[in-house]
Amino acid sequence: MTSTRDAAGAPSPPAGSADHAGHRVGEPGYRRITGALFAAGVATFAVLYSTQALLPELARAFSVSAAQSTLSLSLTTVGLGVALLVAGPLSEVAGRTRLIHLSLTASAVVALACAAAPSWEVLLGMRLLEGITLAGLPAVATAYLREELHADTHARAAGLYIGGTALGGMTGRLVTGAVADVAGWRWALAAVGVLVLACALVVRLLLPPSRNFVPAPARLGSLATMTRRAVADRGLLALYAIGATSMGAFVAVFNAMGFRLTAAPFSLGLAAAGLVFLVYPIGSLSSIVAGRLADRFSRRGVAPIGCLITVAGVLLTLPGSLPLVLLGLAVMTAGFFAVHGVASGWVPTRAHAGGVAAGQAASLYLFAYYLGASVFGSLAGRAWTAGGWPAVVALSSALVLVSGLLALLLRRTPSLDPVRR
Repeated sequence: MTSTRDAAGAPSPPAGSADHAGHRVGEPGYRRITGALFAAGVATFAVLYSTQALLPELARAFSVSAAQSTLSLSLTTVGLGVALLVAGPLSEVAGRTRLIHLSLTASAVVALACAAAPSWEVLLGMRLLEGITLAGLPAVATAYLREELHADTHARAAGLYIGGTALGGMTGRLVTGAVADVAGWRWALAAVGVLVLACALVVRLLLPPSRNFVPAPARLGSLATMTRRAVADRGLLALYAIGATSMGAFVAVFNAMGFRLTAAPFSLGLAAAGLVFLVYPIGSLSSIVAGRLADRFSRRGVAPIGCLITVAGVLLTLPGSLPLVLLGLAVMTAGFFAVHGVASGWVPTRAHAGGVAAGQAASLYLFAYYLGASVFGSLAGRAWTAGGWPAVVALSSALVLVSGLLALLLRRTPSLDPVRR
């Protein structure tokens, strides 16, 4: 038997050894991996969405429109999406853990630099760079989980990771909103940079080196073949589209929500408006529950239900009642993270069963996911300006309906794995 080496040079056990099947729930390795990736998810999504709660403040500080202010988020997701197309194939050659550590450290440095940006143009450039540095974690997280954990735990572990991203998204928005009300947007972004540094240290201490990673040949022909296979399967294409439309709907609502809550009749301050992001723990819980349900029943059954819950939440935000708006956001968040948690874990599993590189497929899913966030998140600012909140709800609802139709289509798509569906 032969052994492989991970990106850090540590020998992996030979194929067929006891450890090769992956860590199971309750084992120390499982706890370290899920804990590290939970912290990494918190860091990545805290900094990614750190400007969302600040959009009204940034619009005032730099004298830009609501639609222009959303560029501070959209450019970050564009940079992230494009960089994923490189980070995914790179991880197949260089390894998973090395890319995770490099991504988190670089992201913390850029996050701190954003706080010192002297102009709107420089801030946008730094936020674009932020997206590029962030790509290393999401590009490899689900592929790393598939390789290092036992098959029976894949959907559950993916749910835990997505739960960390939900908590990170909430933390970044709450921290920046609260700090900005007291000390301004610069200190708000600096606080998020410090948080990312702390999470990067936790990941460095906890994350085990890859044991089952096998590097692909470092040849352009091999990378081109991996990409071609990853876009040839109609099931994977449907999952990519679900990521784009569901994320687009979710970001559209939250991008415009700050403007709605700081305007009449609500007239809330930034810190108070930022409290709506306290619904995010519901997303953490729903992604974990959805992962367990998917392991117990099937992904095909859980995904359409998540879409139905999401659109119900979006529609609940229509009335001008703050309690109903909050309830709608909570329901929408639960549904969205259920869909995303299931879909993101489904991609590497289907890819592996079909002979497609898991890291490449995961990167393409996330490329579509963040492309949807960039395009539809920016459209939300235009929808708000043109037609107010009803226009934002119409945009978001249409996107969720497309996600639901694709999820139903996947129920008719043959499974590539005779055991897991």
